[in-house]
Amino acid sequence: MGAAEAVALARDTNDALAAAIKSHPKRLSGFAALPIATPDQAAGELERRVKTQSFAGAVINGHQRGRYLDDRFFAPVLEAAEAIGAPIYLHPTRPPRPVIEASFGGFAPLVTEMLAGPAFGWHIETAVHVLRMVLGGVFDRFPKLQIVIGHMGEGLPFFMQRVDVMPVEVTGLKRPVSDYLRENLHYTFAGFNFPPTFLDLLLEVGVGRIMFSADYPYASMARARAFLEQIPVSAADRERIAHGNAEKLFGL
Repeated sequence: MGAAEAVALARDTNDALAAAIKSHPKRLSGFAALPIATPDQAAGELERRVKTQSFAGAVINGHQRGRYLDDRFFAPVLEAAEAIGAPIYLHPTRPPRPVIEASFGGFAPLVTEMLAGPAFGWHIETAVHVLRMVLGGVFDRFPKLQIVIGHMGEGLPFFMQRVDVMPVEVTGLKRPVSDYLRENLHYTFAGFNFPPTFLDLLLEVGVGRIMFSADYPYASMARARAFLEQIPVSAADRERIAHGNAEKLFGL
């Protein structure tokens, strides 16, 4: 898809979402789709949707043809998001083709597809994308920028302390890597209804950065709700996870 097509598709998609929100303003909100191949236009689209149509932020589906958000090419989008307080949901996508071939190839086609995708690959791809943003200085340049990721953190909470084997003397950052993961990121369930994974996330980032989500229609809404009801937190913290944290972050 070319840049002009991406701009038109994002506009039409956001128009449809805006109409749905307008029809059910007490029930719906949404993230703007952005044509990030043209960062200036993407920034303008984000600003327009958030400022005039009360969108909650934006969604970006991973890398753009192998280019990640630490690339200063995307600075206009990140600058706009920080300026207007619009969180960006970084959604998984498959790794670039050379990575798939090197790391996930050599199996039956369906096995490679699943391993590079929902079974493992796209979670690790998203985690690497976040770490690239941190190590590329994105959050030093845009310290108020907030990123949301799903699937209980795409594996990052497990490595929250391990990543700090890269000290600031090596990274050149203002803070340890884990600080950014705790202060510039928010984490959703997104179908990861797994008690050990939740407990690890809770212990590493605290209740204030965890948000309920179901990943419907790819995962069961009923199972997500049942999981929410049995997580080992207080009633007050359950309310924060269920809706309070999202209301605060997204201005709902």
